[in-house]
Amino acid sequence: MDTLTVVQSLLIALWVAAVMSRWLGGGATLTLRFSPLMTGLVCGIIMGNVPQAMIVTASLQLIYMGVFSPGGSMPAEPAVAAAIAVPVALIGDLTPEAAIAVAVPVGLLGSYLYQFRFFLNTFLGKYTDKAVEDLNAKAINRSIILYPTIASFVLFVPLVFIALYYGAPIIADVITALEGTVVLHILDVVGGGLAAIGIATTVYVIGRKDYMVFFFLAYFMSVVFKSLEITMVTYAIFGVLIALIFVQSQKGKAAPAPAPAADSGHSSVDFDDDDDYDDGF
Repeated sequence: MDTLTVVQSLLIALWVAAVMSRWLGGGATLTLRFSPLMTGLVCGIIMGNVPQAMIVTASLQLIYMGVFSPGGSMPAEPAVAAAIAVPVALIGDLTPEAAIAVAVPVGLLGSYLYQFRFFLNTFLGKYTDKAVEDLNAKAINRSIILYPTIASFVLFVPLVFIALYYGAPIIADVITALEGTVVLHILDVVGGGLAAIGIATTVYVIGRKDYMVFFFLAYFMSVVFKSLEITMVTYAIFGVLIALIFVQSQKGKAAPAPAPAADSGHSSVDFDDDDDYDDGF
Protein backbone atom coordinates (compact mmCIF):
# COMPACT_ATOMS: atom_id res chain seq x y z
CA MET A 1 0.00 0.00 0.00
CA ASP A 2 1.35 3.39 -1.02
CA THR A 3 1.40 6.28 1.39
CA LEU A 4 1.87 10.00 1.39
CA THR A 5 5.32 11.40 1.99
CA VAL A 6 6.03 14.07 4.57
CA VAL A 7 6.44 16.70 1.86
CA GLN A 8 3.17 15.76 0.13
CA SER A 9 1.23 15.81 3.39
CA LEU A 10 2.75 19.16 4.36
CA LEU A 11 2.03 20.79 0.99
CA ILE A 12 -1.62 19.71 1.03
CA ALA A 13 -1.95 20.86 4.64
CA LEU A 14 -0.48 24.26 3.75
CA TRP A 15 -2.95 24.59 0.87
CA VAL A 16 -5.91 23.79 3.12
CA ALA A 17 -4.71 26.29 5.72
CA ALA A 18 -4.33 28.98 3.05
CA VAL A 19 -7.88 28.37 1.82
CA MET A 20 -9.49 28.15 5.25
CA SER A 21 -7.63 31.22 6.54
CA ARG A 22 -8.86 33.22 3.50
CA TRP A 23 -5.25 34.29 3.04
CA LEU A 24 -5.49 34.02 -0.76
CA GLY A 25 -8.05 36.83 -1.00
CA GLY A 26 -11.65 37.26 0.10
CA GLY A 27 -13.79 36.30 -2.90
CA ALA A 28 -11.27 33.89 -4.41
CA THR A 29 -10.74 32.06 -1.14
CA LEU A 30 -14.47 31.75 -0.50
CA THR A 31 -14.88 30.12 -3.90
CA LEU A 32 -12.02 27.73 -3.17
CA ARG A 33 -13.53 26.92 0.20
CA PHE A 34 -16.99 26.16 -1.17
CA SER A 35 -15.77 24.06 -4.11
CA PRO A 36 -13.50 21.02 -3.81
CA LEU A 37 -12.43 21.13 -7.47
CA MET A 38 -9.29 23.24 -7.01
CA THR A 39 -8.29 21.36 -3.86
CA GLY A 40 -8.63 18.11 -5.78
CA LEU A 41 -6.46 19.52 -8.56
CA VAL A 42 -3.78 20.55 -6.07
CA CYS A 43 -3.86 17.07 -4.49
CA GLY A 44 -3.55 15.48 -7.93
CA ILE A 45 -0.58 17.65 -8.86
CA ILE A 46 1.20 16.96 -5.57
CA MET A 47 0.56 13.21 -5.80
CA GLY A 48 1.32 13.02 -9.52
CA ASN A 49 -2.07 11.67 -10.63
CA VAL A 50 -4.18 14.56 -11.85
CA PRO A 51 -6.62 12.58 -14.08
CA GLN A 52 -7.78 10.20 -11.34
CA ALA A 53 -7.82 13.02 -8.78
CA MET A 54 -10.17 15.06 -10.98
CA ILE A 55 -12.46 12.05 -11.54
CA VAL A 56 -12.81 11.66 -7.78
CA THR A 57 -13.16 15.41 -7.22
CA ALA A 58 -15.87 15.71 -9.86
CA SER A 59 -17.95 13.25 -7.85
CA LEU A 60 -17.28 15.20 -4.67
CA GLN A 61 -18.32 18.41 -6.41
CA LEU A 62 -21.74 16.92 -7.13
CA ILE A 63 -22.61 16.52 -3.45
CA TYR A 64 -21.43 20.05 -2.60
CA MET A 65 -22.97 21.87 -5.57
CA GLY A 66 -25.79 23.23 -3.41
CA VAL A 67 -23.56 24.17 -0.46
CA PHE A 68 -23.10 27.87 0.13
CA SER A 69 -22.58 30.10 3.13
CA PRO A 70 -24.45 33.34 3.75
CA GLY A 71 -21.85 34.04 6.44
CA GLY A 72 -20.07 32.18 9.18
CA SER A 73 -19.58 28.42 9.22
CA MET A 74 -21.17 25.85 6.93
CA PRO A 75 -22.58 22.41 7.80
CA ALA A 76 -19.61 20.92 5.90
CA GLU A 77 -16.26 22.11 4.60
CA PRO A 78 -15.80 20.91 1.00
CA ALA A 79 -12.13 21.92 0.81
CA VAL A 80 -11.21 19.93 3.92
CA ALA A 81 -13.26 16.98 2.70
CA ALA A 82 -11.50 16.95 -0.68
CA ALA A 83 -8.05 17.32 0.92
CA ILE A 84 -8.55 14.04 2.78
CA ALA A 85 -10.84 12.06 0.47
CA VAL A 86 -8.85 12.57 -2.75
CA PRO A 87 -5.50 11.34 -1.32
CA VAL A 88 -7.28 8.40 0.33
CA ALA A 89 -8.90 7.49 -3.00
CA LEU A 90 -5.59 7.75 -4.86
CA ILE A 91 -3.68 5.72 -2.28
CA GLY A 92 -6.29 2.96 -2.06
CA ASP A 93 -7.37 3.10 -5.72
CA LEU A 94 -10.95 3.64 -4.54
CA THR A 95 -14.03 4.34 -6.59
CA PRO A 96 -15.45 7.88 -6.56
CA GLU A 97 -18.49 6.60 -4.63
CA ALA A 98 -16.28 5.23 -1.87
CA ALA A 99 -14.38 8.52 -1.78
CA ILE A 100 -17.68 10.34 -1.25
CA ALA A 101 -18.41 8.13 1.75
CA VAL A 102 -15.03 9.20 3.17
CA ALA A 103 -15.49 12.88 2.33
CA VAL A 104 -18.86 13.40 4.04
CA PRO A 105 -17.80 12.71 7.66
CA VAL A 106 -14.49 14.50 7.09
CA GLY A 107 -16.35 17.55 5.80
CA LEU A 108 -18.56 17.55 8.90
CA LEU A 109 -15.50 17.42 11.16
CA GLY A 110 -13.99 20.25 9.14
CA SER A 111 -16.95 22.46 9.97
CA TYR A 112 -16.28 22.02 13.69
CA LEU A 113 -12.64 22.87 13.08
CA TYR A 114 -13.67 26.05 11.29
CA GLN A 115 -15.92 27.00 14.20
CA PHE A 116 -12.98 26.52 16.55
CA ARG A 117 -11.09 28.99 14.38
CA PHE A 118 -13.76 31.58 15.26
CA PHE A 119 -13.18 30.79 18.92
CA LEU A 120 -9.46 31.48 18.54
CA ASN A 121 -10.18 34.76 16.79
CA THR A 122 -12.08 36.01 19.82
CA PHE A 123 -8.79 36.08 21.75
CA LEU A 124 -7.18 38.08 18.96
CA GLY A 125 -9.90 40.71 19.12
CA LYS A 126 -8.21 42.42 22.08
CA TYR A 127 -5.30 43.39 19.82
CA THR A 128 -7.75 45.06 17.46
CA ASP A 129 -9.35 46.96 20.34
CA LYS A 130 -5.94 48.13 21.53
CA ALA A 131 -4.91 49.20 18.02
CA VAL A 132 -8.14 51.17 17.56
CA GLU A 133 -7.67 52.93 20.88
CA ASP A 134 -4.13 53.90 19.83
CA LEU A 135 -5.29 54.89 16.31
CA ASN A 136 -2.50 52.73 14.95
CA ALA A 137 -3.37 51.77 11.35
CA LYS A 138 -0.51 49.28 10.95
CA ALA A 139 -1.43 47.54 14.20
CA ILE A 140 -5.06 47.34 13.05
CA ASN A 141 -4.00 45.65 9.81
CA ARG A 142 -1.85 43.17 11.72
CA SER A 143 -4.63 42.35 14.17
CA ILE A 144 -7.33 41.73 11.55
CA ILE A 145 -5.23 40.13 8.80
CA LEU A 146 -1.86 38.81 9.96
CA TYR A 147 -2.71 37.41 13.40
CA PRO A 148 -5.89 35.51 12.33
CA THR A 149 -4.01 34.10 9.34
CA ILE A 150 -1.17 32.83 11.54
CA ALA A 151 -3.69 31.35 13.99
CA SER A 152 -5.46 29.56 11.14
CA PHE A 153 -2.21 28.07 9.85
CA VAL A 154 -1.27 26.96 13.36
CA LEU A 155 -4.66 25.27 13.67
CA PHE A 156 -5.09 23.61 10.27
CA VAL A 157 -1.57 22.65 9.20
CA PRO A 158 -0.74 20.21 12.05
CA LEU A 159 -4.18 18.59 12.10
CA VAL A 160 -4.47 18.13 8.34
CA PHE A 161 -0.86 16.93 8.15
CA ILE A 162 -1.48 14.28 10.82
CA ALA A 163 -4.74 13.23 9.17
CA LEU A 164 -2.99 12.82 5.81
CA TYR A 165 0.33 11.30 6.85
CA TYR A 166 -1.00 8.90 9.48
CA GLY A 167 -4.74 8.67 8.86
CA ALA A 168 -5.06 8.47 5.06
CA PRO A 169 -3.15 5.15 4.69
CA ILE A 170 -5.17 3.61 7.53
CA ILE A 171 -8.50 4.67 6.00
CA ALA A 172 -7.39 3.40 2.59
CA ASP A 173 -6.33 0.06 4.10
CA VAL A 174 -9.67 -0.35 5.87
CA ILE A 175 -11.73 0.42 2.76
CA THR A 176 -9.53 -1.82 0.61
CA ALA A 177 -10.02 -4.65 3.08
CA LEU A 178 -13.78 -4.21 2.72
CA GLU A 179 -13.73 -4.84 -1.02
CA GLY A 180 -16.26 -7.44 -2.05
CA THR A 181 -18.23 -7.09 1.18
CA VAL A 182 -21.69 -5.71 1.74
CA VAL A 183 -20.19 -2.79 3.68
CA LEU A 184 -18.37 -1.42 0.63
CA HIS A 185 -21.49 -1.94 -1.47
CA ILE A 186 -23.44 0.15 1.01
CA LEU A 187 -20.79 2.87 0.84
CA ASP A 188 -21.01 2.90 -2.95
CA VAL A 189 -24.80 3.17 -2.87
CA VAL A 190 -24.72 5.92 -0.24
CA GLY A 191 -22.03 7.80 -2.17
CA GLY A 192 -24.05 7.69 -5.38
CA GLY A 193 -27.17 8.79 -3.54
CA LEU A 194 -25.38 11.78 -1.99
CA ALA A 195 -24.30 12.92 -5.45
CA ALA A 196 -27.93 12.78 -6.59
CA ILE A 197 -28.99 14.79 -3.53
CA GLY A 198 -26.37 17.43 -4.34
CA ILE A 199 -27.70 17.79 -7.87
CA ALA A 200 -31.28 17.98 -6.60
CA THR A 201 -30.31 20.65 -4.09
CA THR A 202 -28.72 22.74 -6.82
CA VAL A 203 -31.78 22.42 -9.03
CA TYR A 204 -33.96 23.46 -6.10
CA VAL A 205 -31.77 26.47 -5.31
CA ILE A 206 -31.27 27.86 -8.81
CA GLY A 207 -34.23 26.32 -10.60
CA ARG A 208 -37.26 28.41 -11.49
CA LYS A 209 -40.48 26.84 -12.65
CA ASP A 210 -40.27 28.50 -16.04
CA TYR A 211 -36.68 27.23 -16.46
CA MET A 212 -37.23 23.65 -15.29
CA VAL A 213 -37.92 22.54 -18.85
CA PHE A 214 -34.24 23.16 -19.65
CA PHE A 215 -33.12 20.84 -16.85
CA PHE A 216 -35.33 18.06 -18.20
CA LEU A 217 -34.18 18.78 -21.76
CA ALA A 218 -30.51 18.46 -20.73
CA TYR A 219 -31.17 15.21 -18.88
CA PHE A 220 -33.02 13.49 -21.72
CA MET A 221 -30.52 14.74 -24.29
CA SER A 222 -27.70 13.13 -22.29
CA VAL A 223 -29.65 9.86 -22.12
CA VAL A 224 -30.72 9.78 -25.76
CA PHE A 225 -27.31 10.78 -27.14
CA LYS A 226 -25.24 8.64 -24.76
CA SER A 227 -24.40 6.09 -27.47
CA LEU A 228 -23.01 8.84 -29.70
CA GLU A 229 -20.33 9.69 -27.08
CA ILE A 230 -20.89 13.42 -27.47
CA THR A 231 -18.32 15.51 -25.62
CA MET A 232 -19.10 18.16 -23.03
CA VAL A 233 -17.94 20.87 -25.45
CA THR A 234 -20.68 19.87 -27.91
CA TYR A 235 -23.29 19.96 -25.14
CA ALA A 236 -22.01 23.40 -24.15
CA ILE A 237 -22.49 24.64 -27.74
CA PHE A 238 -26.03 23.23 -27.77
CA GLY A 239 -26.68 24.98 -24.45
CA VAL A 240 -25.45 28.34 -25.72
CA LEU A 241 -27.59 28.07 -28.87
CA ILE A 242 -30.71 27.12 -26.90
CA ALA A 243 -30.07 29.97 -24.46
CA LEU A 244 -29.72 32.45 -27.34
CA ILE A 245 -32.95 31.21 -28.92
CA PHE A 246 -34.75 31.58 -25.59
CA VAL A 247 -33.42 35.11 -25.04
CA GLN A 248 -34.37 36.18 -28.56
CA SER A 249 -37.89 34.80 -28.11
CA GLN A 250 -38.32 36.80 -24.90
CA LYS A 251 -37.47 40.12 -26.55
CA GLY A 252 -40.77 40.26 -28.41
CA LYS A 253 -42.89 40.10 -25.30
CA ALA A 254 -44.52 43.40 -24.28
CA ALA A 255 -43.45 44.86 -20.98
CA PRO A 256 -46.19 45.17 -18.35
CA ALA A 257 -47.91 48.55 -18.22
CA PRO A 258 -46.59 50.76 -15.40
CA ALA A 259 -48.89 51.50 -12.51
CA PRO A 260 -50.43 55.02 -12.55
CA ALA A 261 -48.45 57.44 -10.44
CA ALA A 262 -50.13 58.88 -7.39
CA ASP A 263 -51.05 62.57 -7.68
CA SER A 264 -49.69 64.03 -4.46
CA GLY A 265 -51.42 67.03 -2.94
CA HIS A 266 -54.88 66.24 -4.31
CA SER A 267 -57.89 64.43 -3.04
CA SER A 268 -58.20 60.73 -3.76
CA VAL A 269 -61.64 61.40 -5.38
CA ASP A 270 -61.55 60.96 -9.15
CA PHE A 271 -62.75 64.20 -10.81
CA ASP A 272 -61.73 63.17 -14.31
CA ASP A 273 -65.11 61.63 -15.07
CA ASP A 274 -67.43 64.56 -15.89
CA ASP A 275 -70.51 62.41 -16.48
CA ASP A 276 -71.64 62.81 -12.86
CA TYR A 277 -71.72 66.59 -13.16
CA ASP A 278 -73.41 67.07 -16.53
CA ASP A 279 -77.03 66.58 -15.46
CA GLY A 280 -77.34 69.85 -13.57
CA PHE A 281 -76.15 72.05 -16.44
